Amino acid sequence: MGIDIEIIYAVIIIVQFIIGNVANGFIALVNIIDWVKRRKISLVDQIITALAISRIDMVCSIFFITLISSLHPDLQTAVKMVRIKYNTWIVANHFSIWLATCLSIFYFLKIASFSNYIFLYLRWRFKKVVSVTLLVSQVLLLLNILVLNIHIDIWKDESKRNLSFDFRSKNYTRFFRLSLLINTMFTLIPFTVSLLAFLLLIFSLWRHLKNMQYHAKDFKDLSTAAHIETLYMVVAFLLFYIVFFLSLAIQLWTSVSQEKNTLFYASIMITFPSVHSCILILRNRKLRQASLLVLRWLLCRSKDVQTLVP
Repeated sequence: MGIDIEIIYAVIIIVQFIIGNVANGFIALVNIIDWVKRRKISLVDQIITALAISRIDMVCSIFFITLISSLHPDLQTAVKMVRIKYNTWIVANHFSIWLATCLSIFYFLKIASFSNYIFLYLRWRFKKVVSVTLLVSQVLLLLNILVLNIHIDIWKDESKRNLSFDFRSKNYTRFFRLSLLINTMFTLIPFTVSLLAFLLLIFSLWRHLKNMQYHAKDFKDLSTAAHIETLYMVVAFLLFYIVFFLSLAIQLWTSVSQEKNTLFYASIMITFPSVHSCILILRNRKLRQASLLVLRWLLCRSKDVQTLVP
């Protein structure tokens, strides 16, 4: 039974690995081609393109880390492997999460409507807001790497002093939970920013719809459709983000050994950068049109191949 569940998790991870790379690769390719043709690219397309590239890195990191951990569990406690694994994960997760947060901030500043002076100031300088957010995130990235590598060195020194299997196993479990706590705390920062932007955007939309119903009952506001369209993307983003964040937090409290849950947690975490990118394609007009063109081309090619086959 346990083997069957592990096989199911492995299949889910492989499918999401393929979907994630195809979807994110498609997003990056479409935006880059459009950039070359027009010789200019909007800020939102810059963020989405960078997000897609970072998600390819994240999906590949999750997949290969899980693959190595499953095929070679003895490498789990090797110092070099631990250092490579955790540093790779930190960088991949950091850029994926913070670029997604910048996308939420962009939508909030461009679509929400408030008369507050601070909001108007930030909205007028939304490019600087995104740039400063990314700059601050780099400082947090360096701090995250520094803190984690200090704890890796402490764990390595403690393991050298006591070579018994029981001690090394318990010591690694403590280190694993501590590293997970560190990564979760650093992930909590962009999560809080995205949640705050999401709640304020909902409040702005609710107030906007209420005003339209009161002042112009027979007028169909086109901007409302744009509000709702963007809101769908933000809601989807936050739902997957919450599941991703909870998968990190739950691991801190689970009493089962981490090795037995590797495939389970990997199948959850890889969902966010894979499935949400598919939603971005469906909700973005340019990406949706490009995807329909590709589907039509594939259908035509399949029909041509069928006619050639005797």
